[in-house]
Amino acid sequence: MSNVKRFLLVPDKFKGSLTAEEVTLALQMGIKDVFPNAEIDSILASDGGDGFLNAVAKHVNCEMISCDTVDPLGREIKSQYLFDGTMKSAYVELASASGLELLAQADQNVLDTSTYGTGLQLKDALERGAKAIFIGLGGSATNEAAIGIASALGYRFLDEKGNLLGPIGRYLSQIETIDGAGVPQQMKQVQFYAVNDVDNPLFGKNGAAYVYARQKGASDKDIAFLDKGLVHLAKVVAEKYGKMVADLPGSGAAGGAAYGLKVFCDATYVSGTDFMLDLAKIEERMRSHPFDLIVTGEGKFDQQTLNGKLIKGVTALGKRCGVPVIAVCGKLELSEQEWGTMGLSEVIEIQDKTMAVSYSMANAARLIREKVGEYLIKIKG
Repeated sequence: MSNVKRFLLVPDKFKGSLTAEEVTLALQMGIKDVFPNAEIDSILASDGGDGFLNAVAKHVNCEMISCDTVDPLGREIKSQYLFDGTMKSAYVELASASGLELLAQADQNVLDTSTYGTGLQLKDALERGAKAIFIGLGGSATNEAAIGIASALGYRFLDEKGNLLGPIGRYLSQIETIDGAGVPQQMKQVQFYAVNDVDNPLFGKNGAAYVYARQKGASDKDIAFLDKGLVHLAKVVAEKYGKMVADLPGSGAAGGAAYGLKVFCDATYVSGTDFMLDLAKIEERMRSHPFDLIVTGEGKFDQQTLNGKLIKGVTALGKRCGVPVIAVCGKLELSEQEWGTMGLSEVIEIQDKTMAVSYSMANAARLIREKVGEYLIKIKG
């Protein structure tokens, strides 16, 4: 590979350490150290989670809209989304109003959080005349299957006595009636897209609660309770609407928000990685000017990486175009056999195992530059 000249960089963020932009910059520096004349192109990738709006803004001419909304605990905040007035399309990042990043650790109680704030953003976009709304999922503080979003859009969730329930995970098991009489008719003329990069179903051991709720403040008891609530909601939805999509890969994204968007808004699931690669028109660019090596990566390579679509999407692109793909990660918890089955030629772990993890996180940019440089020197021969 001594003749490597053109690189395509499509990394994700290193959560808690570097943004995707910062990872890209570190990769560029590592490459230039070894191949000073290299041509480097990059795509700001997003799995639909944090950074979704920044990634979209790189490729779509949109206006940033600020609107009044609420955070996951119902406290008033201002948040932003993107609106393309020409195409009448809106791009909403769920984490911007319903994200875990909005809560102090002491406030992270997933039983009581809601996506209602994201629903207010969607309502604002509808009032502006949006005909297509793309909701980037990920980074949520919630586990309520988007009953918060649905409530903001006019749905009402009632218990067996007809009492209105708050749209939070705590009350999922008490829902007996879903009233959609208040949903505006214009919703039927709008196409919703749930943009996410996980394959988890709504409930079960690989579902929203068991896989993701712990990082949102849930105990073992809470996780079992929330999972039971998701099972109950799916049963009520199946009886009322005949929609049985809980097992559909991706329904568990963002605490089941993907599922809720599908059943209450008739949303289409879209892979975040494929969505971004399409926006960037990357295959067209590769056909006109081929790359020699694709570099991707994320903070931790673990079992969730196997469920995610970012690495899979990038390796699939490499396979279609006949270009090898390598990955850089902070911490590697997968075997060579596991990451090899994903189609990667190499995985470069940057963690300095002689030091505390905090050291590697604080020095991630320098470590990426050094480790990538070492790898390229090796292949340069």
